[in-house]
Amino acid sequence: MASTLTDRLSRLVKTMRGQARITEDNVQEMLRDVRMALLEADVALPVVRDFIARVKVRALGAEVVGSLTPGQVLVSIVQKELAATMGDGVADLNLATQPPAVILMAGLQGAGKTTTTAKLAKHLIERRKKKVLTVSADVYRPAAIEQLKTVTRQAGAEWFESRPDQQPRDIALAALDYARKHYVDVLLVDTAGRLAIDEALMAEIRELHAVLKPVETLFVVDAMQGQDAVNTAKAFKEALPLTGIVLTKLDGDARGGAALSVRQVAGAPIKFAGVSEKIDGLEVFDAERHAGRVLGMGDIVALVEGVQQAVDLESAQKLANKVRAGEGFDLNDFMDQLAQMKKMGGLQSLMDKLPSQMTGKAGAPDVDKAERDMRRMSGILGAMTAKERRLPALLLDGKTKASRKRRIASGSGVQVQEVNRLLNQYTQMRDMMKQMKGGGLMKMMKRMGGMKGMAGMKGMLPPGMG
Repeated sequence: MASTLTDRLSRLVKTMRGQARITEDNVQEMLRDVRMALLEADVALPVVRDFIARVKVRALGAEVVGSLTPGQVLVSIVQKELAATMGDGVADLNLATQPPAVILMAGLQGAGKTTTTAKLAKHLIERRKKKVLTVSADVYRPAAIEQLKTVTRQAGAEWFESRPDQQPRDIALAALDYARKHYVDVLLVDTAGRLAIDEALMAEIRELHAVLKPVETLFVVDAMQGQDAVNTAKAFKEALPLTGIVLTKLDGDARGGAALSVRQVAGAPIKFAGVSEKIDGLEVFDAERHAGRVLGMGDIVALVEGVQQAVDLESAQKLANKVRAGEGFDLNDFMDQLAQMKKMGGLQSLMDKLPSQMTGKAGAPDVDKAERDMRRMSGILGAMTAKERRLPALLLDGKTKASRKRRIASGSGVQVQEVNRLLNQYTQMRDMMKQMKGGGLMKMMKRMGGMKGMAGMKGMLPPGMG
């Protein structure tokens, strides 16, 4: 959805560049493109109709002011209405209750409830400083209980044991009793799902809701389901008083379709979005920021937050002090930079958060190839000895450099040429660091004067990105 809508609106801005004002004709042309993009993204027809009607009313009443063109004004209106459709701002979890605050996770099988439960546990531990307990009431799916145990351990939360021969109601009550006695702040209850909606599923989850009296009932839905997500949302809304929605797999190709449909149909705010398969791949959903992503405007705020979480500020300061003191940039430092990029979700995650205009100027880089190159570089660095990483001159100079390179290539399963390529990249980065140390940063920036956006980062990127 994102790329389709972005392309259509970009073409619209270009075609309207010469027009002085907004008219009913050019609004109709814009709405036709937007309608097609939304329907192609599998957004529910009633949602599309309502959205288009709101945009039309606002667009015909808008004035073109300042340096804005009609196309830019229309894009701005579309962005605001997209955000309004998905819910204004951020909807936080309501944990204002006598502990333990119970959160019930609902949804169909395959939507990612179990993984999302662990991701939410990690979020509550790290962001809200809560003591979290998880329990699985899914006694039907093979290995569901063991899966929750494994991912809960990864999240750093506590897990309450349950067995397939128990009744879901008994499991829930036992976990609640344990949570009260052990001063748990939040109890997350993972429920059973089905491949399709059935009365047995709804009756069971209604019973769990009645005995647990949760402060939050979160509907977990696969963002790539599209139209099917709407039907599921209707059924769960009728069965439960939903308080929020969690969209999973929002990093897939369908970004946005389910977000636009489900919120309106379920009548509950979208509170979280799953943006990767990693245990920390859960973001608080911000409608305005997500609307910007859908329209190709990027999400620089999310990028900055990712940097803050992934980058070890103490290590970064040590590296800065090291370079400033003239001690040099070695292969251990180079390896640390690759590790931090990986912690941020890799290059694809970085590119997704940048505006499409910026990434377009980079010449449509082959991100998959760049990711493979990064993994290869990590393997090569791992095949080096600690002494070689600390003293790169052993690989760049001296009599034994050829034999060392052959050993490293053999150990990492690559050709010697790949080892040489990595060393060349390291040398370029080291030289750049030297320029910064010698007060040459401004000179370097002047030489890069004609390079903007991602193009200015090419020297810092792995092969395939530059």
